[in-house]
Amino acid sequence: MKKRIGFALIISLALALTAGQSWASSRSWTFAENNNKIIEVQKKGGDPSAAGPVKIDYFGHCAFRITSPDGIIVLIDPWRNDPSGAWGFWFPNKFPEVPVSIVMSTHAHFDHDAVYRPHGRMVFDRLAGEYRLGDVKIIGLADKHQCKAPGWYGWTKAIYEFNQDPCPPNNAMHMDNYIYIVETGGLRIAHWGDNRPNPPEHVWKALKDIDVLLLTIDDSQHILSYEQIDAVLNQVKPKIVIPTHYQMKGVSSVLSTLQTADKWVDKQVNVEKPAIGSVTLNPEEVKALKGGVEVLYFGSNFVTE
Repeated sequence: MKKRIGFALIISLALALTAGQSWASSRSWTFAENNNKIIEVQKKGGDPSAAGPVKIDYFGHCAFRITSPDGIIVLIDPWRNDPSGAWGFWFPNKFPEVPVSIVMSTHAHFDHDAVYRPHGRMVFDRLAGEYRLGDVKIIGLADKHQCKAPGWYGWTKAIYEFNQDPCPPNNAMHMDNYIYIVETGGLRIAHWGDNRPNPPEHVWKALKDIDVLLLTIDDSQHILSYEQIDAVLNQVKPKIVIPTHYQMKGVSSVLSTLQTADKWVDKQVNVEKPAIGSVTLNPEEVKALKGGVEVLYFGSNFVTE
């Protein structure tokens, strides 16, 4: 009897600990979803270059859900609060437990790496190289995180207090970053993550013919300065740029030290502000855009499911 009670107590404690760690560790074994659709897509195949509608949903901060014409769902950079508590309380709510085909993280910082919060059939944490499934192709470009804070808040100074060098070549793993290019529906969509503004030439070459660039832009200039933003846009020359990593009421708190991107956006010429946190892009319409980069600014609009 004592052995049975002891075993039951151990199981109960394990389940309690697992529930308590729901933001930081895998709970995939509890998800009801399965890979039946993935198997069907794998058999059917698909063409990422074939034109078709591509839906982009914004969950705030750097979290985007991209849905291919054939229904493959890629979610990049779900967020969470810092489990150590060292960087404060950024997000009042937990990231939604949305079902997706693929969930990805650009780097190992808490505001980008809650990969086990969504119900992802596949998890790619810091992917380099190429992956293909159906009508989706993903390219991961290994590079480095911005290591010199350009804005008013010198967050990189804190890294030195942890006895770490934030800058390459001796940076710790959490200061690595992976730019993702998602090709689907005839579009090339690049997610910058928190990348440095001056990647090497081979990265710039891979970022040619980008239609949509998801770029860190906020008025505190937390990751990129205004000048660095302009330099990246001049180098990549996307048809559309979507600001990310800014403070958004209902998603992130002022304790993040971020600001909105309103001031930067208001200085731009071609601006579209969706009324909701979703857009569906037609590749023919995107590729026909002329007259400089168009800014697609979600502002305070985001999705929750």
